[in-house]
Amino acid sequence: MKNIIIIGSGGHAVSCLDVIISSKKYKVKGYISNKKNNILSKKIKWLGNDDYINNIKKSDYVIIAFANIGKKNLNNRIKIFDKLKKKNCKLPVIISKNSYVSKETKIGEGTIIMHNVVINAKVEIGKNCIINTKSLVEHDTIIGDHCHVSTGVIINGSCIILSNTFLGTGSVILNNVKCKKKIISAGQIIKN
Repeated sequence: MKNIIIIGSGGHAVSCLDVIISSKKYKVKGYISNKKNNILSKKIKWLGNDDYINNIKKSDYVIIAFANIGKKNLNNRIKIFDKLKKKNCKLPVIISKNSYVSKETKIGEGTIIMHNVVINAKVEIGKNCIINTKSLVEHDTIIGDHCHVSTGVIINGSCIILSNTFLGTGSVILNNVKCKKKIISAGQIIKN
């Protein structure tokens, strides 16, 4: 098994840990966060604050496990991702064993596919994305880098989601839409 380090300690990190453990591909070395999380600390070792990122080795696998909610979190995810890339760290694609991902799908490094997601044929997903629980991404859709597709989102066929976009819980993107807004509110329906 490969060693993996989780960056983050909130609720999303706890959910990511569950996906990682269920994949049975990684041994979790611990987590990095400026704040200790008692729930995580009962399961895995706290390695230290963000300064510990400087101690990560090329042989370690790393997943950024805090949500892309708000500009500050998005900027932090991008900053940490870029720092890890400069260190030549391994940023794997992690896919829940409880999700369906078409073999014709391309997924960028550092992206996590949470539980009960369906991703159909000829989808392209960028780097450092979160495709959250029970989302549906239909055929021929392109999702840019650093996107967060929240729980229960439906993206219909042949859509384009630009990089750095946040899709709120239960939002729906209708067929053939190029989504120009960077923040989609929960439950919002996006037409053309």
